[in-house]
Amino acid sequence: MSKLVTVLLLIFPLALNAETVERIVAIVNSEIILESDFAALQQMFKTPAMIDESLIPSGKTADILRKERGVQLDYLINEKILQSEITRLNHSVTAERVEQEIKEMAKKNGVSVAEVLAAFKAQGISTSEYQSFLKGKIEKQALIESEVVSKLRISDDEALAEYLKSAPDRKTTVNEFTVAHIFFNPKKGGAEAANRRAESVLQKLTAGASFEALAEQNSEDPNYSTGGLLGTFKSGEFLSEIEASIQNLNAGQTTSVIKSRMGFHIVRLLNKKLTSDPKFEKEKEKIKASLFEQNFKRQLKSWLLSKREDAFIRINEK
Repeated sequence: MSKLVTVLLLIFPLALNAETVERIVAIVNSEIILESDFAALQQMFKTPAMIDESLIPSGKTADILRKERGVQLDYLINEKILQSEITRLNHSVTAERVEQEIKEMAKKNGVSVAEVLAAFKAQGISTSEYQSFLKGKIEKQALIESEVVSKLRISDDEALAEYLKSAPDRKTTVNEFTVAHIFFNPKKGGAEAANRRAESVLQKLTAGASFEALAEQNSEDPNYSTGGLLGTFKSGEFLSEIEASIQNLNAGQTTSVIKSRMGFHIVRLLNKKLTSDPKFEKEKEKIKASLFEQNFKRQLKSWLLSKREDAFIRINEK
């Protein structure tokens, strides 16, 4: 005897007995949809958070779901398909697990369990109804995690393509400079004197003196580091006057005297390399999260559709 025949033999006797009490609207695998399921769904509309938007048919909205029975039936069919898969893949949870979830929710919000349940009761949702909803939610999350979420991957390249889509002229890479400098402070004797000291040191550099030694002897940087090391900077993060002067240098080359808003500098480029645009790096995780959400919704709809195609569904609506 086939599985389908067995299921029908199990269901239809129940259906015949139930018909005098409540009409069976549809059969989904071994699950049944009753007229009371529509009433329960209407009750859930009073608390939008209890509606699972991922189960709403493609192209429909929560507002349409409230109004159209056909859309409601599709929603309930999707729900039953999930329940079938939860049972098949053993994702069911115990009452104790549900109680623990309620306790954790209460703790997180700084209230008691009684207060959590009272808040739902005030919205017309009984404790048993909320426990049933929460049980289904936990089970669906486990199912969707294993069947859909675990298979989704968003690469850096996909995030970069999305980043460039919104502004094609954006840069994907920028220069990263590691520099050292010898600083001359105009607060010591004025700008003209500071410039003269800088030109004097530049002459010694041109004559072959060691940059590191001259930095140690002459730099007036209050935060002086060995060798005059200033640090590593990406394009756009540095003093514009200095960045403009080192832009076309090769590693090991030195600038002439540079005047900035801080004073006078002689700068040596220690290293230059291409690196990711910091603006993209800053936005990358946000972009990936957005792409993940989009792909998740699409993949979940596709997964549900494939399960519907494989399911036994009988609708008794006229």
